[in-house]
Amino acid sequence: MNKTYQCLLGFIFFLHPNFISSQDVYGLVIHGGAGTITRENLTAEKETAYREILNEALKVGFTIIENGGSALDAVEATIRIMEDSPLFNAGKGAVFTNAGTNELDASIMDGSSLQAGAVAGVKTIKNPITAARKVMEETWHVILSGDGADHFAKEQGLAIVENTYFHTKRRWDSLKKVKEKEKHGTVGCVALDKIGNLAAGTSTGGLTNKRWGRIGDSPIVGAGTYANNETCGVSGTGQGEYFIRGNIAYDVSAMMEYKSISVKDAAFQVIDKLTDRGGSGGVIAMNRIGEIAMPFNTKGMYRGYLMNDKNLVIKIYND
Repeated sequence: MNKTYQCLLGFIFFLHPNFISSQDVYGLVIHGGAGTITRENLTAEKETAYREILNEALKVGFTIIENGGSALDAVEATIRIMEDSPLFNAGKGAVFTNAGTNELDASIMDGSSLQAGAVAGVKTIKNPITAARKVMEETWHVILSGDGADHFAKEQGLAIVENTYFHTKRRWDSLKKVKEKEKHGTVGCVALDKIGNLAAGTSTGGLTNKRWGRIGDSPIVGAGTYANNETCGVSGTGQGEYFIRGNIAYDVSAMMEYKSISVKDAAFQVIDKLTDRGGSGGVIAMNRIGEIAMPFNTKGMYRGYLMNDKNLVIKIYND
């Protein structure tokens, strides 16, 4: 390669950092909620069921990336798998408010452009993560909420269901008993594609027995979701009020940027701060070279990752 060509290639790459079509590391990391998840309170059958859905979600997202799709596409498709399962507190398995309704939140963020979209308090959108992406791509807003968001999704031709679609016996029984162990069931994904772009997304039904109209951290960019190619992608799960007050997702990115520390050190330090403030939960985070962190301060967190080395990992307990 002569020097003139080298200079030209370097100049093109400077102007368009995604000009190089592929990188060596790509994949995704997911979570399915954190809380009192122990071997004692999770039957073998239910553990198998969780592992199967987490496995399916990882493979769906990874296939998109491996075939040249974007991190954003992978995040949306992966979260949709978990939203369609009654096992997780997102989509079909959303918990009930104190009024006996289901109100769902979701957000998504593109690390290459810092564009983001979210919906909050929606009642009829089958897949809130897809609605969040529509808000990002089809409007100049970041968050739409309540009836306005439901109406927008219908205008966009998304799958609309009756609120009863989200009614499951397990969650209804949970409302009656107000089981603390089931209140942190958010789902999320961070993906890194072949051209080095990061994306993150989070979807939830909120807290069991929450006041109707309550909005947590999941639809708030910087609290429950954040992605920036310069640092990392983050999705959180836990007590939303603490994540909002601590700006948890963005804080991981900020720690990396301002302290020049690794994604693992930043994520663990942020969860340490969450613990010190009395909050509980966890995050998944990944930087643009595929380094992953999955810290949490609860007894368990459904989590896993699948990278280009094809080593699929799923974990549940605080081992």
